This record gives sequence, structure tokens and C-alpha cells, in this order.
Amino acid sequence: MQTQGQVRSANLAAVLACLRDGGPRSRARLAADTGLTKATVSSLVAELVERGLVVEGALVRPGSVGRPSTLVELDGRGFCGIGVEVNVDYLAALALDPTGTVRRETRLALDVAALAPAEVLARASALVSEVRAGQGAAAVGLTVAVPGQVQGAVVRTAPNLPRWVGTDVAAGFADQGLPVTVANDADLSALAEVSAGPHAHVADLVYLTGEVGVGGGVVTGGQLLRGSTGVGGEVGHLALTPGDAVCGCGRTGCWETVVGLAALLRAAADPGDPLRDPGRDLEDRLAEVVARARAGDARTLEALAGIGTGLGVGAAVLVALFDPAVVVLGGYFAEVGEFLLDPLRAALAQRVEDADRVVLSTLGFTAAVRGGAHVALQPVFDNPTSVPLLEAPA
Repeated sequence: MQTQGQVRSANLAAVLACLRDGGPRSRARLAADTGLTKATVSSLVAELVERGLVVEGALVRPGSVGRPSTLVELDGRGFCGIGVEVNVDYLAALALDPTGTVRRETRLALDVAALAPAEVLARASALVSEVRAGQGAAAVGLTVAVPGQVQGAVVRTAPNLPRWVGTDVAAGFADQGLPVTVANDADLSALAEVSAGPHAHVADLVYLTGEVGVGGGVVTGGQLLRGSTGVGGEVGHLALTPGDAVCGCGRTGCWETVVGLAALLRAAADPGDPLRDPGRDLEDRLAEVVARARAGDARTLEALAGIGTGLGVGAAVLVALFDPAVVVLGGYFAEVGEFLLDPLRAALAQRVEDADRVVLSTLGFTAAVRGGAHVALQPVFDNPTSVPLLEAPA
């Protein structure tokens, strides 16, 4: 049986979740949406205001008559969650407040695979310090996205960053003094898609991210699919091609050897071409790919069409397995998506129905860090009483 304090904490969380998922509400609307009494909601809102989690906003009149109501909304000023991404050729960090607003973000092009994990983590922690500085919001937690599978905070597998296997990622951020979670980048990207934006609260979604590798996150029935050992959704290494290109995992035939970033750049440019320079910012290189394609460069267009067809073949397998409402393309796929969708949908339509369910992410390369920041903020939404009451002005 729950104690009175536990019941109140659960009710505070229910009100906070209602405001997060549905936007500003009057107290009367909150009562209707949560099933709580108006008196209880008024008391809960007062406490949430005292904890700096909600704020009273505009007056609205429900109709042509009656007293106007004050809207209650999330307060994004006091707290933020931090998301960090360690990828093969860049680092990124982002601060997100409870309203879903990005407070600050930064990105660093870096050949991560060429450096020792300890050096990379030191640089990543410096990026965290950068996004925390000067914004006036207290960080409540930090989530690190990595291109591999983790057990706790330790990297179990990372085909494109083999030196990272066995690395305790959380230990690299001990100087931040925050709770640290470590998770797969594609899983966090999928969570970002269903947490905000056009696909918020979609119950069944597949997210595909194209980087040096190819990752996948699967949400089914509103829950992230992790599988019995935590590697559910690791789609880049599906054996879908008879080709002899060696994957980062050491095997041949993996899907990412056909549709990964390396496959695109090999097909679109010769060695020595600036597109093949790993030290150059990835977004700059992709912008050049798009520019060449828009200019009608035959080699670039052929390379992109091949990627699109390969994506369609693999996506058909995922659609048949999971029957998602939407398949979201993120990472580099979204950046060059205008040239991928037609061949992708053509290949998909040959194999499954409703090929139009494939769409481009609107989050770009920020999906993983946004998802990480959402995860970092979640304990506040789960237990609002973990946030101390604001000190009364003297």
C-alpha cells in the first residue's frame, strides 16, 4: 500500500507529465485530464511552482462568458538535462530544458577512432562544461550516446570503435558531478523521435541512423525494444548482401557495407577527394555531396541512388518484422534524403505495402544528444520531489 507521500509524489508526476505531453493547461483542464479533483490539482500546482518546475502563464477565457483561467506550463528556466554523443568522427553536447528547448549545443569534428578513449572522453567532458556554462540552469543529469552496445556504463561492442570495448564511459565524466547514463546512440535517437516533434507518442516506430556505421532503434507498443541481451535493433550488421566488402565488425555481407557513410563516399569520390577527408566536418562533407547532386553530377547521383535502393531492401525486412507506423531516417540519411527517398520507396514498394511510411528526421545529427538529454531529465518527471523547494526571497 502506498504511503500518503508516495501518492502525492505520483500525483505530482502525473500533472508534470500532462503538461509535458499536452502543453499548457488550466487547473480545471489538468483536473479533467488526470482524474484528480480541482482542489488537489491546485495544491499540486502550487508545490510544483515552489520547486521551480512549472509557472503560471497567460489568462485564457474558455468561452464568451465566465471567468478567465490561468494557464499552467512547464518552467524551463531552472533545470536542464545534458546529452553527449561520442561518434566515430565527431563529438557533440547539448543542454535541453524541461520544455524541450535547446539551451545550448556544441559540436567538434574529431577522428575519434584514432585517439585513445581517455583523451576523447576528456574532450567530451570539456564540451559538457561548455554547454553548462553561463546559461543559469542547473544540470540534473547526463546521458552519453555511443555507437555500440553497453552494459551499465561499459562498452560491450563497438564495431567501428574497437578500442572502446571495455571502456567505462561514465568514469570519463566524473568531474561533472552528475548522474551519468550510457546508452546506444540509435536507441536514444529513437527515443528523441517519440518524445517530441511530428512523431511524438507514436507507439510503433523504427529509427535508422546513418553514420560511419548504421544503427537502428525500434519502439514497439510505446517501449524501446532492447531484447534479451540489450542488442535489439542493432540492424547495421544484418546479413543482407553477398558483397565482399569487409565491415567494421570483421564480417562481410553486413547491411552497413552497402548503405553506410563509407559506402556512399567510396561510390561518390576517389581517394584524395575532400569528401573522403575524415578530419573534415561531416556536415560540411554532406553539404558538398548535396551540392554536387543538385548540380547534376552523374557519379554522385548514381551513388545516392544505390544507397537509397539498399536502404529500401533492408527497410523492407524491418517493416515486415515490426510493422511500424513510420520509419524515420536520421543521421546522414536525413541530410541527403531528398535523393534517397524515391529509390528507397521504389525498392520498398516491390517488397511490402505502404512504402510512404518512410520519412526523414527533422532532428538531423542532434537526435542522439536530444534523446540523451530527455533521458537525463526523466528522473525529474518521475519524481518531482527530488527537486528541492526554492528558497523564499529574504
